[in-house]
Amino acid sequence: MNKAALITGLTGQDGSYLAELLISKGYQVFGLVRRTSTSSLERIKHLSGKVKIISGDLLDQSSLMDVIAEAQPDEIYNLASQSYVPLSWTQPALTAEYTALGVSRLLESIRRCKSDARLYQASSSEVFGQPDSSPQTELTAFRPRNPYGVAKAYAHWMTVNYRQHYNLYACCGITYTHESPRRGTEFVFRKITNTAAQIKLGLATELKLGNLDAKRDWCYAEDAVYAMWLMLQQNNPDDYVIASGETHSVKELVKCAFEYLGLDWQNHVSVDPEFYRPNENIQLVGCVDKINTQLDWKPQYSFEELVKLMVDYDLKRLKDSGTLPIPC
Repeated sequence: MNKAALITGLTGQDGSYLAELLISKGYQVFGLVRRTSTSSLERIKHLSGKVKIISGDLLDQSSLMDVIAEAQPDEIYNLASQSYVPLSWTQPALTAEYTALGVSRLLESIRRCKSDARLYQASSSEVFGQPDSSPQTELTAFRPRNPYGVAKAYAHWMTVNYRQHYNLYACCGITYTHESPRRGTEFVFRKITNTAAQIKLGLATELKLGNLDAKRDWCYAEDAVYAMWLMLQQNNPDDYVIASGETHSVKELVKCAFEYLGLDWQNHVSVDPEFYRPNENIQLVGCVDKINTQLDWKPQYSFEELVKLMVDYDLKRLKDSGTLPIPC
């Protein structure tokens, strides 16, 4: 009999890629979607008829129990959260409700309704905040420095505690920044590739950014979701860092994207303090030794390949949209 999987956050970047992966492996896939959600189904429209959508909400434990009872999943992937760091400063309570307490409700629902289900909980490198060592490992102390990171730290430790206290198969994947063409343009990687493509096509002239020296550990979302799946296929549950293992600055990203398009980035990029993050984290880089050794996982896309993939996508999307300026 084929396995069944439940994905929360189905309509997001990771949820859509994960659904594709699980379908390719023969899973029956269920997706939890809030009935009142304004989230676009654009990322999963190509999966119509292949995924069963079930209404539920991380704010409502009874709905979570109903969803689990209906789907009877072998595996549960909790990817839903308020995940935009700047928004967590303006909506800290809402971030805590979904990203922290929502996980408590889900864990308790699993314990009561399907205790043999395997859970993947999406943790985040933001739990490390300003770490005292680099690269960070699964044992690095948590020092979150924004409301999103605080909420993710709570969710992470609740998952670990339920694993230890109730013997649930529950894993946390500490994911670093991962990108794809399905990433929103409010995130810096996609903002850069999208605006660079606009400039190349004459649709824009300037790109405003914050701290060009800020560094990130970036990898491809398809690589990340494969790691999530691998974690639930092991004999015993454990937590893993999911990252590329290397950092690149925003300036490197800008230079790579603009040079690929044959543009001089210095003619188009300006720094605007409005886009600086409070408590900017500039030294987050994951150690991938454990996941590489134990799960034989490593990213398939290099940083440069990912930049080119994203630029190519945005160029094609803009050309296909029919919004190009009419030549004089």
